[in-house]
Amino acid sequence: MSREEAREEALSDIKFKGTSVSPAVIKRLPRYFRYLRELIRCGKMRISSGELSEMMHVTASQIRQDLNCFGGFGQQGYGYNVNYLYARICEILGVGEGYHAIVIGAGNLGKALIRNPMFEKRGVDIIGVFDISPDVIGKTVADNAVRGMDELESFCAEHKVDIAVLTLTKDHASEVAERLVALGIKGLWNFTGKELDELAPDTVVENVHIGDSLMTLCYEIRVREEENQKG
Repeated sequence: MSREEAREEALSDIKFKGTSVSPAVIKRLPRYFRYLRELIRCGKMRISSGELSEMMHVTASQIRQDLNCFGGFGQQGYGYNVNYLYARICEILGVGEGYHAIVIGAGNLGKALIRNPMFEKRGVDIIGVFDISPDVIGKTVADNAVRGMDELESFCAEHKVDIAVLTLTKDHASEVAERLVALGIKGLWNFTGKELDELAPDTVVENVHIGDSLMTLCYEIRVREEENQKG
């Protein structure tokens, strides 16, 4: 079965219809996406939960439990068809839905994200970039002309925008988020450092704190150093 055929079969056989799934399972799905994509690149056609377990450092039981939340996808004694499983994971995660994103804030972080190929690889198209600084308005970042924030409403009226990536300063985060919600944007990927939770009921916010990840890393280094000293 080719990758295209697997995707078509997945589209015609969706069992996941908003079933309640734990956040922990949802957060593991992108890892499955990445590992399965690499397996496809290597020409791997079939894989067992045990083999996938060794790659991902997640127990085979956990993998089976995760995938069973969405219908299972495997056969006992056969394992998983890699192309088919990849297509199903893509469908569950919304890859290929043609989501359009804008970036608010064309500073160093905003530019780095805009230039990162992760958006294209995950089926998200950046169609607009906005900032308030005269120093960057009118300049181009990865084929996207930076617009002033005064153009935000008219741009969103003319284009379908699903996601806004927020890389502006913390003090303007709430104000801009409210503008975006009023424009009907349903997803906010928030890098501002300010928690944005209580917005519209149908608006999804993913708060990203890069500093938290760095602190977790520092903690792990300190703990291992202490263990080595004791040993």
